[in-house]
Amino acid sequence: MSRTIIISNRLPVKISRTAEGELSFRPSEGGLATGLGSIYKEGDNLWIGWPGIHFQDEEEESFVKKELLKENMLPVDLTTEEIKLYYEGFSNETLWPTFHYFNQYALYKKSYWQSYERVNQKFCDAVLAVANPDDTIWVHDYQLLLLPDLIRDKLPHVSIGFFLHIPFPSFEVFRLLPWRRQLLDGVLGADLIGFHTYDDMRHFLSAVSRICFLSNHHGQITKDGRIVEIDAFPMGIDYDKYARSSAAPETLSREVKYRTSLGEVKLMLSIDRLDYSKGIAARLQIFDLFLEKYPQYQGKVSLLMVVVPSRDSVDKYKDLKEEVDLLVGRVNGKYGSVNWTPIHYFYRSFPLEDLSAFYRIADVALVTPMRDGMNLVCKEFVASKLDQKGVLILSEMAGASKELSEAIIVNPNDKHQVRDAIKKALEMSEDEQVKHMEIMQATLKKFNIHHWVELFMQRLDEVNQKQLKMNTKLLDEKIESEMQDSFASSEDRMLFLDYDGTLSPFTGNPQDASPDEELMEILTHLSQIENTRVIVISGRDRHTLEKWLGDLPIEFVAEHGVWMKWNGEGWMLLDSLDASWKNDIRPILDIYVNKTPGSFVEEKDYSLVWHYRKVETGLGELRAREIISHLKYLAVNMNLQVLEGNKVVEIKNLEVNKGKAAARWLEDDMQNTFIMAVGDDWTDEDTFKAMPESAFTIKVGDRRSAARFSVRDHSVVRRILRELGNVNVSQD
Repeated sequence: MSRTIIISNRLPVKISRTAEGELSFRPSEGGLATGLGSIYKEGDNLWIGWPGIHFQDEEEESFVKKELLKENMLPVDLTTEEIKLYYEGFSNETLWPTFHYFNQYALYKKSYWQSYERVNQKFCDAVLAVANPDDTIWVHDYQLLLLPDLIRDKLPHVSIGFFLHIPFPSFEVFRLLPWRRQLLDGVLGADLIGFHTYDDMRHFLSAVSRICFLSNHHGQITKDGRIVEIDAFPMGIDYDKYARSSAAPETLSREVKYRTSLGEVKLMLSIDRLDYSKGIAARLQIFDLFLEKYPQYQGKVSLLMVVVPSRDSVDKYKDLKEEVDLLVGRVNGKYGSVNWTPIHYFYRSFPLEDLSAFYRIADVALVTPMRDGMNLVCKEFVASKLDQKGVLILSEMAGASKELSEAIIVNPNDKHQVRDAIKKALEMSEDEQVKHMEIMQATLKKFNIHHWVELFMQRLDEVNQKQLKMNTKLLDEKIESEMQDSFASSEDRMLFLDYDGTLSPFTGNPQDASPDEELMEILTHLSQIENTRVIVISGRDRHTLEKWLGDLPIEFVAEHGVWMKWNGEGWMLLDSLDASWKNDIRPILDIYVNKTPGSFVEEKDYSLVWHYRKVETGLGELRAREIISHLKYLAVNMNLQVLEGNKVVEIKNLEVNKGKAAARWLEDDMQNTFIMAVGDDWTDEDTFKAMPESAFTIKVGDRRSAARFSVRDHSVVRRILRELGNVNVSQD
């Protein structure tokens, strides 16, 4: 029975040692643990991750594993050095600052990277020890970017999802990482890759295009012949949990206690983990500006600031903590009085009951991170407002701003804008507060954490169903043996072979792809076998094919089916085609050549081809999209079709395709004829569809095809053809 295996850096449990040396187990209260609780606790499902401690000995490790397995959790033991180098080092001193656009803080240490590789492999080994090929695996976050591909390498057909919980930076920032290609290849081992926002998704696709040279079509990438889908899945919260907590008696009693202590002032709330990406220092400076610009609010507004300790032994965080302490002291010293404290500052974490009480009493939530993947504090604040009174000021740099557009959206770098937003929030009428809060609450109720989990898992299943439906079977030894037996025993043999990408690799200059000695030998040998017809069916022009292969006793289809040549005969035109349309289309393509260095137009008898193999990666794909969009409507009116191939865009007559041409060779009675069709392009799909069911149809590279089988590249095609040529055929 298939299972779901969740993998994250930390398990959804906090294990700590008491003063007496005993182990204490406490469940995590994070949104991810809550949302995925409905999955990992079911049946034999598992959550794999670090338990938060390093085991002292084998006995302790055995005890912890036994206890965690009762709760469907499996620990990965990390050493103190691994935590220092992999987690605190590469994850949080290399990836975290880079992904949050603080690349000036990023450290590029080889020791960090090597440890990151080792720990990702350690997680992979833990997965492989328990995973089955029919399991579904869901990997989470930036600490495990290499893991999907490591698992894919050992379990090629397993279903893998990946979700990034922090922002993904633009290409110009991401490219600064020395190990950028390895990280992208690692993530692309997944079938479905999820981000919080469309912007993150767009940045990832751009990086993949520019670094891995893989283009996408509507968020879909093909890598190693496998579909990888990329999409945005904004993460929600457990709305009902926060609404219930807000109404709980314990919360209400704490609210009364805090309200009594604070007095009758308007209250602004700020809750963050200590991190430079959260904009805590800037927020304090803004509050200072506010009190200075609007002195009428002095004594009437306080800021309740909760900063949760985080890595304060690291110099950058230690410096930030000192800066926050100084700013709090400066503002309180500058404006405070005996009976009014401008900032109530707490450097510690609080239980949910206290947080809910804070959410209830706050008139304004100030959530202004410099950069944040999602930020769930703002959502928790909205869910806790049972009376629907309160105002949310939200940074446009937080992923949540894309959903909570009814908040006051600000740029955290514009301190005067945020200052004035505070005044606007404090003066907003209750009716307007309720109106905005109602809309935000309706959004959060619908798109909660459970909806997020369900949506992602449903989408992952859809991707895998699509892959199963579209995937051709990888050609294995058994199929090859059957093919050779059929080739040997058949009375007649017909081989339809595409040229570029199938018989010969792609080159920067199309004219450099002339056949080498090996290919000439293979085609010569095959064409000399009795009752064997070799048909090269290509998009190339007839003059090039004639020049390269015309001395061989083989047959041709040129320009995707415009021209045909039977053995021993001259070239024949498929139909009476009109090429006058080229006069209108050629000037358009010339415009794109003039503004795209490295591109050029190839003119054939009845088609035009815009090549961009030498164009800067990313720019070529962009121009191709523009050309296709530009010509789409013209093509319909002129009876043309616009085809996108491997680094080319081709325009040709609508009635021309390889399948129609191939059909000329196929007779009614083909019962004892061996038929093979091999191609790498989507123009070859017409050929595959024209073949009888018994034909050996083979797609090169991409496994999404109407072909029955697939192979890796042109070198495998050559090997297969060479082996067919060595088969002893029956001579009747």
